Amino acid sequence: MKKIMTFLLVYLFSVNLFADTNLPTGIIKITPRPAPPFNLENMDGEKFALAQKTSHWRFVHFWASWCGPCRREMPTIQKLIDSMSKDSIEFFIINTAESEDTVFSFLGGIESDINTLLDRDGLVTEQWQPRGLPSTYLVDPTGQIQYVVIGGQDWQKANYQHFLRQLPVNKAVNH
Repeated sequence: MKKIMTFLLVYLFSVNLFADTNLPTGIIKITPRPAPPFNLENMDGEKFALAQKTSHWRFVHFWASWCGPCRREMPTIQKLIDSMSKDSIEFFIINTAESEDTVFSFLGGIESDINTLLDRDGLVTEQWQPRGLPSTYLVDPTGQIQYVVIGGQDWQKANYQHFLRQLPVNKAVNH
C-alpha cells in the first residue's frame, strides 16, 4: 500500500510539474497532427485555402448561429481580429453547414464584419472533427495543429491576446 501511495504521489507531482500552466483557460496543448487542408468560399464567393505551410499561425474556428456559446463568443473574435496584426496570424472563421442567408442575418444582428467561410455541406467540419461548437484550432506555420480550444472563450481578454502574440513565428517555412 505504501508503494502505491508513493507511486501515486510521484506521478501526480510529475504530471503537475510538467503541465503548461501558462495557457489561458480552455486552450489545450495537443500532440501535433497535420491540419486537414480546405478550400472554402466566403459569402462574396471569394475562395480561401488553408495551405499546409505558410509563415503564419492560423486560427481556424468552427461555429454555427444556433450555438449559444458561438453567439456569445463571436463579438470577442471580432475584437481579437481587429486588435491582431494581419502579419502575425491568419483567421479562418468557418460556419458549419448553414445557409448564406442564415449566416448573413446572424452577422448583421451582431454588427460583425468577420469574413466567414461557408462549409455548406459540412464536409470540412467533418474532416476536422471538432468535439462540439464552437471549436478553435491553432495551426503552426508548418501545418500542424498544436492547440485546440473547445467551447467559447472571451478572446478580447489580455491573456488570450498575449498568448496568441507569443506564438513562435517560423520565418524559414516556405509558402
